[in-house]
Amino acid sequence: MSRLLVPVLVAALVVGIAPASASDDVSFDDVGEAARAGQWQLAAMRLPEAWRSSKGEGAVVAVLDTGVNCCHPDLRGAVVQGPDLTGAAKGLWGWHGTAMASLIAGRGHGDERKGGVIGVAPAARVLSIRVTLENGDPLRVQQRSGGHDALARGIRYAVDHGADVISMSLGGGSGAWEGSASEEEAVKYAIDKGAVLVASSGNDGESANRKNFPAAYPGVIAVGAVDRSLDVTRFSNRQDYLSVVAPGTEIVTADGDDSYVMSDGTSSAAAMVAGIAALIKSAHPDMSPYDVRTAIELGTRKRPANGHSAAYGHGVADALLALREADRLDVPAPRLAGPGPYPGDGPPPVSRGPVVAGMVVLVAAMSAHVLVRHRKRRR
Repeated sequence: MSRLLVPVLVAALVVGIAPASASDDVSFDDVGEAARAGQWQLAAMRLPEAWRSSKGEGAVVAVLDTGVNCCHPDLRGAVVQGPDLTGAAKGLWGWHGTAMASLIAGRGHGDERKGGVIGVAPAARVLSIRVTLENGDPLRVQQRSGGHDALARGIRYAVDHGADVISMSLGGGSGAWEGSASEEEAVKYAIDKGAVLVASSGNDGESANRKNFPAAYPGVIAVGAVDRSLDVTRFSNRQDYLSVVAPGTEIVTADGDDSYVMSDGTSSAAAMVAGIAALIKSAHPDMSPYDVRTAIELGTRKRPANGHSAAYGHGVADALLALREADRLDVPAPRLAGPGPYPGDGPPPVSRGPVVAGMVVLVAAMSAHVLVRHRKRRR
């Protein structure tokens, strides 16, 4: 949800990023190149190495958010538009959702797609489902009743329409701080159907540090944020249910039709981990949500000494290591030798005649032995 995206700079002149219309001397290609140069998470999560194994081909990631603008150059051809479940057709639309979608499946643009934002799983598809309103939208305060249980309904819609991963960079729904039965049931439904759920841990870590839903529901991969030094940020919520942490400061994302924004928040971190889940599901389509989560948690860097902490979870998410763990976990069961002399079917069959005759002799010998023992006991 947009409350978990903390804007730092829209024009981001500090890192050389500006809207394409800001100056006649600045082309959109120049802006795109600056945007790509600002994606420090690509190296931090070892994505170029991970892409040698998987880019998310065939995986579908449902982005439950404020909507996704499929017209942004970095998202063209990557987005399938789902329903608007908010009950508020008007109002601000799609800024936060577009940003998150670009971090998951952004494809970049320009020559060889070297400009713009590239996502963690650039070959994956995004299913956009609008379940909440933008943080600055006046309608948010007076959201219509049509938005009741939008998150729960969005989760079920995503599962029923083929989502492999469900990304929830939000802390809303029917009960942001208490949770709700309908949402928890929807989460269980999704996991039972094989979908991986990922959510942001929250951004009030240095104040209330509240338990945040949907991140706190059992089975959801809760994600906190780290900075460029891979240190946990002050705003990242610290909870026992935290799964992993990922880059969440100075993150460049798509914004609007053809611009970019740089922001802080656990929203971005969660979207990136959803991207890692998509890489794994692409390489291992039948892997269970539990094993995907295990691979992500085991495939981390900067792991806490005791294996888990409320600040780091199981450590800093690493796409390359997570894929390696997934390969290790997804080992096919040993196959029994086949019955015939075909390639891969094992040794040729043994004639049954000698085997049956041998068994008859063995049974007769054992029976005689038993009779002798019985007779000796009677004496």
